[in-house]
Amino acid sequence: MVEVPGSHTGWTFITNHARVLAAIADNPNIRIRDIAARCRLTERAVQRIISDLEQDGYLSHTREGRANTYRIEPDKVLRHPAEAGLTVAALLSLLVRDETDRMGEPGGRPAHLAGTGRPS
Repeated sequence: MVEVPGSHTGWTFITNHARVLAAIADNPNIRIRDIAARCRLTERAVQRIISDLEQDGYLSHTREGRANTYRIEPDKVLRHPAEAGLTVAALLSLLVRDETDRMGEPGGRPAHLAGTGRPS
């Protein structure tokens, strides 16, 4: 079992938006409560981040009963000029693969990221 670091103050390499997107890429049916726990954020913060991602076209969702199913737009280009030309799929290929490696799970391409160029 990998030890989870304690809380941290100060800067980090990965933004909360990227963490939330990676959690959704790992499980498109994940609950906001579970995203919050995984990313160590409040549920309200996760709701704001999801809203940001949806407003800018990186993410959409469909309601199925009481649950949401999220869909990531893998070909959407990242926002910052320094990442010009890099897609969401490229970012997620690093983040989701890293999470899979850390958890010791076999790799694979989630169906909701099909066609993103991620290795199988």
